[in-house]
Amino acid sequence: MWLPPGIGPDEEVLDAAVRASVRPAIASELGAIFEEMAASVPAAPHWHLAFIGVDPLAHGRGIGGALPDHALERVDADGAQAYLESTNPRNITLYQRFGFEVTREIRVGSAPPLFPMVRASP
Repeated sequence: MWLPPGIGPDEEVLDAAVRASVRPAIASELGAIFEEMAASVPAAPHWHLAFIGVDPLAHGRGIGGALPDHALERVDADGAQAYLESTNPRNITLYQRFGFEVTREIRVGSAPPLFPMVRASP
């Protein structure tokens, strides 16, 4: 799921979902992670790859490598940057093949690391 420039998540809905589903013991960590993520978002207009996934039964067939192609053609046609957060260090090399670069590593408390990545505009 790609979000075009100027379109972001519905913060109120996201906040309500977090409050309803996150254990209070980790809520402060999650808040800190969201703050770190927000600080990593490029200031320039960009497309945000919010979610991508392949059914585990279909892993190893090249589907994950094919998914970004079509959208990145549109991103390039717009002359915009692309942004994502990788939650899995094993996927970093996949995104690097598409021109994404890790901008930093986010580590908060006991949460797994998160890797914001940016792909420069053409």
